[in-house]
Amino acid sequence: MAVNEHLIVGVEKHSIAHKLHIRKGDFLVSVNGEKIRDIFDYRFLIEDEYIDLEIRRANGKLVTFEIEKDFGDDLGLEFDSSLMDDYRSCSNKCIFCFIDQMPPGMRETLYFKDDDSRLSFLQGNYVTLTNMKEEDIRRIIRYRMEPINISVHATDKDLRCRMLNNRFAGDVLRYIDMLHEAGILMNGQIVLCKEINDGEMLDKTISDLSKYAPVMESVSVVPVGLTKYRDGLHPMEPFDKNDAIKIIKQIENWQKKIYNEHGIHFIHASDELYLLAGMDLPEEGRYDGYLQLENGVGMLRLLEREFHDELSRAQTDGDEISGRHLTVATGRLSAPYVKQLADDFVNLYGGRIDVIEIKNNFFGEMITVSGLICGCDLKEQLAGKDFGDELLLPVNMFRSGEEYFLDDVTKDELEKFLNVKIKIVPRDGADLFGAFAGRDFTDYRRQNYEQADSGDSWQA
Repeated sequence: MAVNEHLIVGVEKHSIAHKLHIRKGDFLVSVNGEKIRDIFDYRFLIEDEYIDLEIRRANGKLVTFEIEKDFGDDLGLEFDSSLMDDYRSCSNKCIFCFIDQMPPGMRETLYFKDDDSRLSFLQGNYVTLTNMKEEDIRRIIRYRMEPINISVHATDKDLRCRMLNNRFAGDVLRYIDMLHEAGILMNGQIVLCKEINDGEMLDKTISDLSKYAPVMESVSVVPVGLTKYRDGLHPMEPFDKNDAIKIIKQIENWQKKIYNEHGIHFIHASDELYLLAGMDLPEEGRYDGYLQLENGVGMLRLLEREFHDELSRAQTDGDEISGRHLTVATGRLSAPYVKQLADDFVNLYGGRIDVIEIKNNFFGEMITVSGLICGCDLKEQLAGKDFGDELLLPVNMFRSGEEYFLDDVTKDELEKFLNVKIKIVPRDGADLFGAFAGRDFTDYRRQNYEQADSGDSWQA
């Protein structure tokens, strides 16, 4: 196969390609005379009503099809990769990288570091821009690949180079100017590291990024996640309660200033910072539409609202619901909120719902999200418990589309070990209510530190 020729692995029945007798095993060579680099080239070029499609048959023969179709109609071709290209791995050596803090011996995909702008558009992943050239930025602008999610961390060029261990990390910040001038929507992320990019440097970063509002729609501030596997890595200390209070006050002061200038709150502290500070979460209106859920910003507030919306609907519609004895296992971050919602349900419908907070012994106690809980910790901490009718687990504990945990313990294995039926609960607060009410779920997904779709609400 020649460079930029793409193997066709399937053809949808009754599609345009099927009617043209394009077959599995043929290769896509070009569209309108242009070589196809990836899915974005392909999708952009096949939009037109009139296209020339060049195909190389499995026997090597080149065939060109002149196609007339409705604008936007798909051709029905399937390729062996959703990107039609290899994933771009990260060229940085960030001092805070979570993947560098993984123990050895886990599945290979958990060690892959992506830094691919196309995954930012397709899946919401954050990219540092260090793997990109101006040509890549121009493609983003041409194809309107927005929003683009950018891991900024610091706008001081020298500091950013040190944090990412990449001498080009400061220079590529000019790409944000290009995206801003073209009106490409962006979101930003700051992984906050104690005595490195906090304090005055955080003020500088927020001030610099706020100049891009409202094209840059939001920026999250998330405390660095520190596992117990940090031997030989850059020394770091966790934030304490007083640190978190100071950071939140700093961010909320910026929110007021930016809201007065641009009508959005723009900069947001993660739920984890509020819990660490012992402060109430912001009211819903301050989240600007929950643009940073994948970074744990507003997940718990949205969980509460979705749950109570569904509870109100069930009461209004007169749904017949009987309380049961259930158990929920989740991470330290979300456990108190899930417990409150469980109490709200039991107060109305009866029954008993136990919420068990799982301590992360595998990665270390400073890791509090449910998505990083492993099967071994569930086995150890749930053994011998009375679960009642079911044990409920959030979908983000499991690999995308599968039923096994980060340490490859399977759902079936855990069920047999604990002697209980496990229900995997998808997505949001309405789903959590549905699980309490005894509804079935057939579609679930997860988002974790692997390539996957984004997750929601109670899976913090």
